[in-house]
Amino acid sequence: MAAPRFGGGHSSLPGASNHDHGRRGLNQEMLLISVSGAERPGLAAELTALLAPHAVEIRDIGHAVIHEQAVLGIVVALPQAVDPEPILKDVLFRAHELGLVVRCEPMAPERWQDWVKRQGRSRYIVTLLARRLSAGDLARVTAIVHRHGLRIDAMRRLSGGLSVASEPERTRSSVELALRGDLPDQQAIRAEFLAASAELGIDIAFQLDNVYRRNRRLICFDMDSTLIETEVIDDLARIAGVGDEVAAITEQAMRGELDFTASFRRRVALLEGLDAGVLEQVADTLPITEGAERLLACLKQLGYKTAILSGGFQYFGRRLQERLGIDYVHANELEIVAGRVTGRVVGQVVDGDRKAALLREIAAAEHITLDQVIAVGDGANDLPMLSIAGLGIAFRAKPMVRESAEQSLSELGLDAILYLLGFTDEDLAHAAGE
Repeated sequence: MAAPRFGGGHSSLPGASNHDHGRRGLNQEMLLISVSGAERPGLAAELTALLAPHAVEIRDIGHAVIHEQAVLGIVVALPQAVDPEPILKDVLFRAHELGLVVRCEPMAPERWQDWVKRQGRSRYIVTLLARRLSAGDLARVTAIVHRHGLRIDAMRRLSGGLSVASEPERTRSSVELALRGDLPDQQAIRAEFLAASAELGIDIAFQLDNVYRRNRRLICFDMDSTLIETEVIDDLARIAGVGDEVAAITEQAMRGELDFTASFRRRVALLEGLDAGVLEQVADTLPITEGAERLLACLKQLGYKTAILSGGFQYFGRRLQERLGIDYVHANELEIVAGRVTGRVVGQVVDGDRKAALLREIAAAEHITLDQVIAVGDGANDLPMLSIAGLGIAFRAKPMVRESAEQSLSELGLDAILYLLGFTDEDLAHAAGE
């Protein structure tokens, strides 16, 4: 194979001045070398060792392995007046010995400069989450990405490998796409992802990729139907014999059809006379949401502060605090006199505005910016805190809340939030010493 000689156009490093050009060489030629084949230890070492005697400069490099198949790509700049033919011969000969496929091609200066310019464009992350992901799911999402003029820089699996014996209702599958490009209308692509999510039965999260994405420090949860898979006030009402009436009011309030504070007081009033001993019975059987315990354990290990900001009752929030290791709990104090519920609450009702104010207070006390805060909830009264947090997540939420929140998760458990932060199952297993 004859090695190509290619013309000496102008090239530069990102941010280099004209004076830098003179020092580095105006006519440096560049090669893109791509090697693929069965993974072998030391592949990068062997390839770079072949290049080292030629004093080439590494301009870019990437290495990926999937199921024991490796791809290694390097862009090198040659010293002036260096003939690329001996370099190509060395690489091709060694690749043949190792049973690898190699491709060497000239990198035109204009092509390199176009790549450099793209590095300054905005970066985005799309995360797909489901019990199992199909080729059709990925095809639909990548078609939306392409239609909006974004390029895929990288794609990786976040979830661990699925065992053939995995129970379908407990599996997790997540893939992350790193994107780059100019996006004048983020709402348009979000709307397309939301529609695709509903049609495919998967979650699709779209985020700006910035310094805060893996640098959150506080996470605030709603309690009922978020950290636990029930509405406690409905459970108490069933025991009190007013279940249907209270449940109907709760549903309207969570959909945003009723003022939360007024509806809450109406529901609590219906509990008047309930034996306070019932609270302990209900607390002993609280159904913890799938993934909550794993999520809280991981966040604690990663140094996060955690809080419950709930329109429910403080009694149950404290029980969850003990069980899950929550740092802060703010909820409504149910008034009890002579061992009976009075049908009133003590102090200010924790409604949507109060949740947002409490989130701000905790963040300030912990010296954490709002960009570093995650808020998670399912009801209309959670929207104020979801809207001010750096990452607001509607979890198994009502339709109006899903459409209003920045992110929405419905298909997996609470621990899927870790994927939105960019963590892989492998990352977390190593952190836990598994």
